[in-house]
Amino acid sequence: MTELGGQPIIGSIEDDELLNQALEGVDKTLLLLPNSEQQLSLEKRFVDAAVRAGVKHMVKMSSMEALPEATRTIPRMHVESENHIKDSGLSWTMIKPNFFMQNLLGAGKTIKEQSKFFFPFENGTTAMMDVRDIGLFIAKVLSDEGHNNQNYEITGPELLSFHEVAEKFSIVLGKEINYVSVPMDAYKTTLSQFVTNQWHLDAVIDLFEDIAGGGLDYTTNTFSDLTGKPPFSLQQFIEEHLFVYRDSD
Repeated sequence: MTELGGQPIIGSIEDDELLNQALEGVDKTLLLLPNSEQQLSLEKRFVDAAVRAGVKHMVKMSSMEALPEATRTIPRMHVESENHIKDSGLSWTMIKPNFFMQNLLGAGKTIKEQSKFFFPFENGTTAMMDVRDIGLFIAKVLSDEGHNNQNYEITGPELLSFHEVAEKFSIVLGKEINYVSVPMDAYKTTLSQFVTNQWHLDAVIDLFEDIAGGGLDYTTNTFSDLTGKPPFSLQQFIEEHLFVYRDSD
């Protein structure tokens, strides 16, 4: 960042003095916070500070599930944060990506050792995205003029079930890989060994239930229309991460 002329400011959004310093002289901002129980209050705090500082435009990382009628925990927070931005008088751009391909990296161990991976998605489909594409899209929106008051839903190029995801792994790895759909309750019990925050655990399962129920079963051309390049395919992603899914010889 410093090589590009940027000045990192490290601190908490709850620190008013630091936040005011960070926003001084800024015309356009990106709001991207990790999911947490405090996310909505922190995002509102950032928006209010941006208004006071004279910021003109805010780009927010949201999600495809953030529909006006959303009731699930994380999508509902995004909706309320989006509404706060819109009500603030700032011009805005909402970027709403799909399921991340990088979520499959955690399956590397079982793919290598058992030729299987486990998720609770049943026959749900999703057009997952590589986060590198999301970063490129955000950079494009931030660096270009325009994009005022736009919702951008961005997806990967293929709508796939997780059985079809297993087929992609099989093709690239040269051996049969199987997807095992486990009951949501059983998956939650396993996940609780790694995700110890109850709020976060419940919120993740909430999102997974949405995928299992077909809540992300469509694609858009928005990414390629705006960037001029196709998004990474799942097969490309697997090929570039063979070190995760294949034992080194």
